[in-house]
Amino acid sequence: MTVVDVDAALRQVDDTRILRIAPGALASVVEVLREGFGDRSAFVVADERTFAAAGREVSERLRAAGHLAGEPLVLPGEPAPYADDVHLAAVEAALATHDAVPLVVGSGTLNDLTKLAAHRLGRPYLCVASAASMDGYTSFGAIVTEDGFKRTLACPAPRAVVADLDVLAAAPPELNAAGYGDLLGKVTAGADWILAEALGVEPIDDRAWVLVQGPLRGWLDGPERLRVGDPQALEALFEGLTLTGIAMQLSSSSRPASGSEHRFSHLWEMQALSEGRPVVAHGFKVGVGSLAAAALYERLLARDLTDLDVGVACRTWPSRAEAERRVRAGHADPKVAENAVAETLAKHPEPDELCARLDLLRERWPELRERLATQLLGANELRRMLAAAGCPTSPSQIGVGPDAFRAAHELARTIRSRYTVLDLLAETGLQAEIVEEVLAPSGFWGTHTA
Repeated sequence: MTVVDVDAALRQVDDTRILRIAPGALASVVEVLREGFGDRSAFVVADERTFAAAGREVSERLRAAGHLAGEPLVLPGEPAPYADDVHLAAVEAALATHDAVPLVVGSGTLNDLTKLAAHRLGRPYLCVASAASMDGYTSFGAIVTEDGFKRTLACPAPRAVVADLDVLAAAPPELNAAGYGDLLGKVTAGADWILAEALGVEPIDDRAWVLVQGPLRGWLDGPERLRVGDPQALEALFEGLTLTGIAMQLSSSSRPASGSEHRFSHLWEMQALSEGRPVVAHGFKVGVGSLAAAALYERLLARDLTDLDVGVACRTWPSRAEAERRVRAGHADPKVAENAVAETLAKHPEPDELCARLDLLRERWPELRERLATQLLGANELRRMLAAAGCPTSPSQIGVGPDAFRAAHELARTIRSRYTVLDLLAETGLQAEIVEEVLAPSGFWGTHTA
């Protein structure tokens, strides 16, 4: 396993300056507050679950040291708060009643809400982790749903993060399993970045690449140990998630963490919201999305694209008007469709641009195929790893039916302008053929219930 110098990584970014990961780390929260923010008080944001897990102790320690500003804001735990405009307004209003340092105790949603609210008030903030459930602790942006469409809004990462391994170990097992699914998604995200660079779409940021992809296999090793609460496995998982966030700070982009697997995940979440269905943990959707992406890559790498008929692909490429029509027809929610059109057209190449890209693909395919094969793990191996960590491994387990799953292979690419394998399949004209192969009775999803 590649060893990462965490302090060296922190010295490369401006936002996050302190990362404290250790058993009993809650005892250091006052020290971290003083080190990162001077002699200021903190205002605590939590929900009922995270307040019981760590927020109460954090508040008591701050109070005893004379650093607690007002009574903590404790949002309801059931149903869990969602990162939307309503909850964002509530958090921002509570923070505005004090000039204190925002201190959030929680993971994905609570962190995103506090991150964006603190940014709007012009304040740096401190995060106390409650579970190793996602990579957004140290990421530069916040994911918030507006009008049913998930957006990543630019705002600084926390100045300091405190992660008490005892608290993380006591979190519901499914939360840490979801974090494993999110981290595993970096395998296919890395392949998509390799693809985008090779085709001249988006260069790889070497600093961010090394920080995530260098130690990734080691972080993912031994998922069965994570499932039984092994402290070393949990520490490796949280380190991987937080350093992925640091990599996003380095590149000012979510590209180090997010590729085609996240396109599937975001699509399924938006569909669940628009249909009023329960939202499944982000990392669980990312895990199944990773399997879908890996299965597509396996069939793609089995082909010799040096023989691709570029002329046919360019002649049959839809116009912008036709692309818009297809996107609108594919999304039932008009607001989601409107945003998907904008994202799709932002990356829709004109025929000349497409021909040049596909010529480049033919030229570079032998080397590119080798690089992708080295980066990727097989879909069956990823499935084994997810199952060992306690993650879902089929669409049905995350509430996605067969028809919706089939449609997702086309719709997922439309919700973000980022270039991934989903775009390559569409541009080469291979999408329908390869999707049929992975869904066939003898294909990956045919042998694993979808």
